[in-house]
Amino acid sequence: MAGAGNVAAASDGGLDWSSSTPAGPETMKRATYEDVLNAPENKVAEILDGELFLSPRPALRHAGAQGAIHAKLWTRFDDGERGPGGWVVVTEPELHFGEATVVPDVAGWRRERLPFLPYRPWLDLAPDWLCEVLSPSTERIDRGRKLRTYAEAGVAHAWLVNPLERTLEVLRLRDGAWTIVAVHCDSDTVRIEPFEAIELELGRLWPEPPAPPPAP
Repeated sequence: MAGAGNVAAASDGGLDWSSSTPAGPETMKRATYEDVLNAPENKVAEILDGELFLSPRPALRHAGAQGAIHAKLWTRFDDGERGPGGWVVVTEPELHFGEATVVPDVAGWRRERLPFLPYRPWLDLAPDWLCEVLSPSTERIDRGRKLRTYAEAGVAHAWLVNPLERTLEVLRLRDGAWTIVAVHCDSDTVRIEPFEAIELELGRLWPEPPAPPPAP
């Protein structure tokens, strides 16, 4: 199904779904990149609004959807095999926007803006598109603080994928706010901006387990 509407970049005076549990008492002081470097290896560390947030590694369905999206887009748009090429597509890049440090699940840059990936472990060039795969432990921060941070950095396109609800929300930045372009679900086969050149079979993002054999 498809719909349209506006999701304002979250702020104190607007729509804000960003309530989340920060890393702990240490976030009473303004977090620095040193806190990210010292974070536990089994956590994803991000700095949003000066606070350090530690997220658990994704569950398997989350990781499966993330991997499927990256594989499809990388093959067709990064490597260019049986596709138009023209993009650099990366899983879990570390992005620095001013004092913010964020790690989207997948992100892509048009190749004319990023001809090749640098050797350093992070980028400060905002991607042209990114994808967040939502999970119960991270959805509020993904929809709130992170979407606002991405809007402030000028990211033009975003996807929000929910493996539990089997939905993919398509967002476009317009006048500094996120506009919901469409919401696709279940096993739809769709063409989604900015990758309209190919069809995406949503059923491949959340395959069902095989049915149990019939009782003897």
